[in-house]
Amino acid sequence: MMPSANPDPSDKDAEPFVEVDPTGRYGRYSELLGCGAVKKVYRAFDQEEGIEVAWNQVKLRNFSNDPAMIDRLYSEVKLLRNLTSKNIISLYKVWRDDVHNHLNFITEVCTSGNLREYRKKHRHVSMKALKKWSKQILKGLDYLHTHEPCIIHRDLNCSNVFVNGNTGQVKIGDLGLAAVTGKSHIAHSILGTPEFMAPELYDEDYTELVDIYSFGMCVLEMVTVEIPYSECDSVAKIYKKVSSGVRPQALSKVRDPEVKAFIEKCLAQPRARPSASELLKDPFFDGIDNDEN
Repeated sequence: MMPSANPDPSDKDAEPFVEVDPTGRYGRYSELLGCGAVKKVYRAFDQEEGIEVAWNQVKLRNFSNDPAMIDRLYSEVKLLRNLTSKNIISLYKVWRDDVHNHLNFITEVCTSGNLREYRKKHRHVSMKALKKWSKQILKGLDYLHTHEPCIIHRDLNCSNVFVNGNTGQVKIGDLGLAAVTGKSHIAHSILGTPEFMAPELYDEDYTELVDIYSFGMCVLEMVTVEIPYSECDSVAKIYKKVSSGVRPQALSKVRDPEVKAFIEKCLAQPRARPSASELLKDPFFDGIDNDEN
């Protein structure tokens, strides 16, 4: 029998759960933490551990005509269950609610939300702090790219990176578009956020190095607090600039030559683009150690 959504109605100070999982361990609150094209994320509570978590909910009826999308969502969840990196969002539980036709999964929650909002909120951040964040994103990418099989995120951007502001810890989330490529490391489909997509993504023939390009754009956004190609008013114009190698205007606002050179390295042609493990050894990160995170 499904446990009550509000176990003790006599406790008037308790915030009521809107729903609970079949085991009664996790309770969902009404507060929305985030909303994407595919899922809604709510604040929730793990009653066994006494910690706040994120309740991710996908309305499967939205994709009743797109079984491939449903398969991809299940793939995301299966992927997340097997990933163990401190720079990748952890998954705790997944189940399908056949009554409401929802796919629910519980993940860890980061206290300060996504990196895009966090950076907008905190305008005065040292280059050292930005490098610490960047290094952690790279560690997450290195973990994904050296995983067996190799995992390409394909939609890395600052709204898919999450922050624990009290510790400075940064984690990659939203692996819904991730492609497990197998031994070839070659993937063949176009998905992602246009401003952050590597040119070769549009050619549908690419490797995990597309994530390094997106990472470069993330660093650019962190430094300038501006979404790359914000001067373009359409996806078509972004595509035209990206495919012809025109850099975003934001890059001209990067005053520090070391930072600019590092970003350019990430945005290089695929053959010249370094891997995550190579970038972690770059002199750009000399003196930056966030292993304690």
